[in-house]
Amino acid sequence: MKFSELQLNDQVLDALEAMRFDECTPIQEKSIPVILEGRDLIAVAQTGTGKTAAYLLPVLNKLSEGNHPEDAINCIVMSPTRELAQQIDQQMEGFSYFMPVSSVAVYGGNDGVLFEQQKKGLMLGADVVIATPGRLIAHLSLGYVDLSRVSYFILDEADRMLDMGFYDDIMQIVKYLPKERQTIMFSATMPAKIQQLANTILNNPAEVKLAVSRPAEKIVQAAYVCYENQKLGIIRSLFAEQTPERVIIFASSKLKVKEVTKALKMMKLNVGEMHSDLEQAQREEVMHEFKAGRVNILVATDIVARGIDIDDIRLVINYDVPHDSEDYVHRIGRTARANNDGVALTFISEKEQSNFKQIENFLEKEIYKIGVPEELGEAPEYKPRSYDGRGKRNFRPSKGGRNANKGGRKK
Repeated sequence: MKFSELQLNDQVLDALEAMRFDECTPIQEKSIPVILEGRDLIAVAQTGTGKTAAYLLPVLNKLSEGNHPEDAINCIVMSPTRELAQQIDQQMEGFSYFMPVSSVAVYGGNDGVLFEQQKKGLMLGADVVIATPGRLIAHLSLGYVDLSRVSYFILDEADRMLDMGFYDDIMQIVKYLPKERQTIMFSATMPAKIQQLANTILNNPAEVKLAVSRPAEKIVQAAYVCYENQKLGIIRSLFAEQTPERVIIFASSKLKVKEVTKALKMMKLNVGEMHSDLEQAQREEVMHEFKAGRVNILVATDIVARGIDIDDIRLVINYDVPHDSEDYVHRIGRTARANNDGVALTFISEKEQSNFKQIENFLEKEIYKIGVPEELGEAPEYKPRSYDGRGKRNFRPSKGGRNANKGGRKK
């Protein structure tokens, strides 16, 4: 469906035309009419599906028609991280280019000047406030923010917000809002805690849910079955054959991110790291360097990197098998975006085999297994049911760096 077929006004359509947006994505096609009707909405959609436009466009459509107080905050968009808030703010600037709509992004950082700029925008009544929970509460606690006339309350990546411990913050913010409002919630998943939040803050919402997410077909997926101490050797072999460019490596913890980053730097590779121990300014700088191509490899945790929106990632490496199937889809979904091709590789240690088998079951496909380089020695067979999760293994080491599954092509 084309945007022109929706009930969007000329100002919104002019902005979309200037940005060369013509066709709706499925989540936009299903969500925009519901929001234009004024109904509360809970939508399940992954990053990279166009969900930001799905809620910004109909809200901007309403605000641009002038039926709102000009000296008040009319819309709040909540984001779990500074990085996502910045990305939403950038899209807001593009979509509102032809409209008399003001906005301010409110997120954390150690910059006192930034805080004062945010304070000014909040006090003047910016039409749209894009905020992280902690920073918005900081401004609210100082007594100069009036949310009593907010008409639209939007939660983006709601599941991630709850994962990061923001439930109490969200409920505290809700206390400042009028009961008569439109509430819109976007979430990548729908666990019980999200359903509970929806029942608490939404009023008879419409539900939009895309088909169960699967990785894009154009993503080439493969895996190495290996011992834990062989994983760095596999990376060394991969990058010895070809200079790394636009690579994200996911690790399961910030400690593992630090260890992998240190090891890659010792290999003289151009690498940056992203985890929660970094200050906001440091994380922003790493992302800027990565986007600019001055850093070739980004090593990151799931929580920090889940909102990364970069279209030309060529390779994703799961250094650790993700804990659940949806995280796997999120991770490898960083590549093969915007009609680009991409490769996703997963390193499976013997303790991670059962977990990876669950992912294969979810995907309803068997991921091709690549044999580890011969110089790394023997590798375990892929026999997930032979490992009982308590340290006991029942497999025969394969010879010549080959895995049992599919013959383990050498590389």
